[in-house]
Amino acid sequence: MSISTSDESIGAGNGRLIGNFLEMMSAERGARPNTLEAYRRDLADYGAVLQARSIGFCKATSDDIRGYLRGLNDLGMASATAARRLSAVRQFHRFLYAEGLTDGNPATVIEGPVQARPLPKVLSHDEVDRLLGTARAEMDKAQGRGKLKAARMHCLVELLYASGLRVSELVSLTVQTIRADDRLLTITGKGGRERLVPLSDAARAAIGDYLKLCRKHDCMPGEISPWLFPGHGRSGHLSRQQFGLGLKDLAITAGLDPAKVSPHVLRHAFASHLLAGGADLRAVQQMLGHADISTTQIYTHVLDERLKAVVRNHHPLSSV
Repeated sequence: MSISTSDESIGAGNGRLIGNFLEMMSAERGARPNTLEAYRRDLADYGAVLQARSIGFCKATSDDIRGYLRGLNDLGMASATAARRLSAVRQFHRFLYAEGLTDGNPATVIEGPVQARPLPKVLSHDEVDRLLGTARAEMDKAQGRGKLKAARMHCLVELLYASGLRVSELVSLTVQTIRADDRLLTITGKGGRERLVPLSDAARAAIGDYLKLCRKHDCMPGEISPWLFPGHGRSGHLSRQQFGLGLKDLAITAGLDPAKVSPHVLRHAFASHLLAGGADLRAVQQMLGHADISTTQIYTHVLDERLKAVVRNHHPLSSV
């Protein structure tokens, strides 16, 4: 992936440097296309601000970066988004310094915007059961190719809740991954890190129902496409956006607030329900594919509630 060097808003020189950075992130760190595109957008925005002041990336100072962040704040940008932009700027300047293109890294001393870490939105057990039950019922009552589409949605939802996959990992599953072992999925996640994710009986059954209907309608994955969920887009598989919209439609049918339901919320539900049931935080970290345990610790609110319940229910003098 590269950025156009003819983009006048950032300047040809700045554009080439962004392109070199993205190539490094792809080749050396295994960054996914979605991650590279996010870096491209954030650095292009940063470059446009510098270009408006006739400053190239290699000449940018700490004050220039602070000015850029102040501009984001003046625009009313959320602190989480500004922090992501700063992360991209930091990594980019670290790259320029490592390549010997600058004498120092002006982003080293920049402090990020203070942001409260929100608790993840989570569906209750009952809400997830309603969603899964509705997906199954919609498949059972559908006819013709509509039944195939409903079976695909049922399979996607069962897989997502059973595995906690990122939505990009889910829609890009290959038939070979499923065939290799129907009890465990080998997933290559962010940074090229591999992990094993167990499959529930319900998820395996949903995959079987979906593949039977695919064969019946002469559209068997693995024969017409390597993807488990083929699509008509450029990627060749179902897009994240298509699945997200279909999931909200399913939520409405199930009588749930569609604003509360998304692929990422189901991933949160997977993690939170595991921890509430007694799972080890490290095991959940591994299944989610988090490189750092601190990322998984956002779910410790579940552990806090569980510990309070243990004290409340078992300590003879408890008033918690």
